[in-house]
This record gives sequence, structure tokens and C-alpha cells, in this order.
Amino acid sequence: MLDYLALDDDYTAAERQVRDAAREFVDREVTPGVGDWFEDGRFPERLVGAMGDLDFYAPTLSWGDLPNLSETAYGLLMRELEAGDSAVRSMASVQGALVMWPIVEYGSEAQRERWLPGLASGDLVGCFGLTEPDHGSDPANMETIAERDGDGYRLSGTKTWITNAPIADVALVWAKVDGGDGPIRGFLVDTDAGGVETPEIDGKLSMRASSTGQVVLDDVRVPEDAVLPGVEGMKGPLSCLTQARYGIAWGAVGAARDCFEVAHEYATDREQFGGPIGRFQLQQEKLAEMATQITTAQLLADRLAELKERGELRPQQVSMAKRNNVRTARDVARTAREMLGANGITTDYSPMRHAANMETVYTYEGTHDIHTLILGEDLTGLSAFE
Repeated sequence: MLDYLALDDDYTAAERQVRDAAREFVDREVTPGVGDWFEDGRFPERLVGAMGDLDFYAPTLSWGDLPNLSETAYGLLMRELEAGDSAVRSMASVQGALVMWPIVEYGSEAQRERWLPGLASGDLVGCFGLTEPDHGSDPANMETIAERDGDGYRLSGTKTWITNAPIADVALVWAKVDGGDGPIRGFLVDTDAGGVETPEIDGKLSMRASSTGQVVLDDVRVPEDAVLPGVEGMKGPLSCLTQARYGIAWGAVGAARDCFEVAHEYATDREQFGGPIGRFQLQQEKLAEMATQITTAQLLADRLAELKERGELRPQQVSMAKRNNVRTARDVARTAREMLGANGITTDYSPMRHAANMETVYTYEGTHDIHTLILGEDLTGLSAFE
């Protein structure tokens, strides 16, 4: 495994145990079948419970029986899962960071008791409904509304590009109350409720092994106790996204590392002109550049973990890491694919699958350009959004 600066040596025994457990899970449960899942465009739902059995969902939380692991351990978990495939990391990330975390942070004790045990075990699946057909990078202008109806609300609107939606049991839906005139609130919506549909999005050329769909709400009645009581406004969804983006910054390192290792093995095994292609200067330059960029990305992820552990991590710092590390993974995947030649376009090798997936990761949870503008505003004090 690529670890050029021996960074793994500084992780605690518990953190290395999480890393190894996730790596073994990927080797055993993901790698043998992921090419077929990607080609078929399906998510293997059996992995949901398997990851729950290993405490892969929101392991940094301290509620109930959740293991309360370090932020570094969580990052290593995301790194190893994405080395298998972005779809696997994304499923776990949404379940933990975008559904379980806000329930712990902003939910009532009754909501925690109802939803967290099943979500932690994988007996239940959650999804996070923020993006809409006409509101991606500008979610503050969402059109999903919640109208007061006696002791509850009626929700109407459509959320799209929602990971886990087709298989979800609960959707955390963000909507404007008072018919759109009030603040944004979070609603825990049972997907079996009348008026809820979660159709799958077909025709994807990226993240094909992910279950991605819409959450369509047609005058859906929810009780008052479905509302997250602890937050209102854009602070709610944006704070959730900061948690998820942290995991993405780590996960992208895993995808990039997997691409490097496949290309490195190929370069030392593949013989042309009387010897391995890895002896040629062009190939060595590619390997050297990939290794350097991956190591730099890992250093950035490690620093985020330190800041997060101390409670000093700012969303803008997460934007820097998400932006840099996903771009790195995107570039590394393309370079690794080049090194594999014609073999690189098949599902027998991972780089082109990772390259396709990175096009989604480059875009979702804040596009590369949006994170650029977040950094620009933080550096200059001047907003490009107004």
C-alpha cells in the first residue's frame, strides 16, 4: 500500500484496527463483485447490513452503543471504503454523516430512540433530501414547502440526485415552513407514508453502483414530532454537509491510492520492448507525480482530522480539502487509466471506474467551482454569491 511518508505509523492501534477491518471488508465483499455492479448499474443491498455489523455508520458518535471513534479512524474508514468504490463510501457517508449525525445533533430523544438503532445496524436506510431539480448549488432558494396542518405539516416538493433514496426507509427532507415564507426546517419522513415516492434515476454514466433517486413529496402528512427541533435555517443542512465533505476528502485519497497501486503493479508486470514498461522515464514520471499528489492529499486529510478532533475545524478548511483531494483523485484516475492502455477501459481494472465516479464526486456536495468560491470569499472577505 502506498504510504510514502509512513503516515500510518502515527495512527493509534485502534485507528489501524478500523483501517484493517475496512480494508478486509473491501477485499472480501466489494472488490470481487464491484465491476459487475458498476456494469449492471445496481447497488448490492446485502452490504447495508454487513457494514452495520461492523459499526461503519457514524462511528464517531457517542450515542447509545455507537463506538465513539476518533475522527482519524472515521477518515481511514472512508478512505478504505472508497478504495473499493465511491458508491460504497457514499452509502455509508450518507447514512452516518447526513442522517444519523443530524438526528444526534439536532433531534429529540424520541427521534434518536426511534431511528438511530436501526440506522446504526443497517436494518434501516436513510437518505438526505436537499438538492432539487432547479436548486443545486443554491439550496437556500428551495421550493419544497411545509404547510401547517393542525398538529403537523403537509410537505410538497421534489428532491433529486439523492443517494440511497430508492432503498431508504427514512428521508431527512429540508423544506421551508409556512408555505415557503418561513425558515428552513428538517423533517424525518417515513418513505412508506402516503404521497412519498422514491424513483430511481436511470442512465447514469458515473456512480453506477450507487442507488440514486428522487424523493417526491405530494402533500405528505407528517406529525409535529417529525421536525428536528434543534435547528432551523441553512445552518442545518450546511452543517451536515460539512460532516459529509470531511469524509469525502478522506475517501478521495482511497480512490486515488487504489488507482496508483493498480497502475504501479501493471507497470512492473507488463512487458514491452524486452522489459517492464515501468523502466521507461515517461511511466516513472507518472508514478512519481501520482505518489506525490496522493501523499499531499493524505497530509491534508490528516490535518483536517487533527483540527476536527480539537473542535477547531472550519467549513472553509473542509472545502479546501474536498476541492483538492477530489481533483487529485480525478487526475490520478485518468493517469492510471492511460498507463493501462486498452486494458484500462475494462471493468477488470479499477481506474476507469474510479475516473467515472470522480466526475460525480467532483460535482456533488458542493461542486469544485462552488468550493473555489467559498475559499475565495474566505481569503478576500468578498462574496461572489451576492
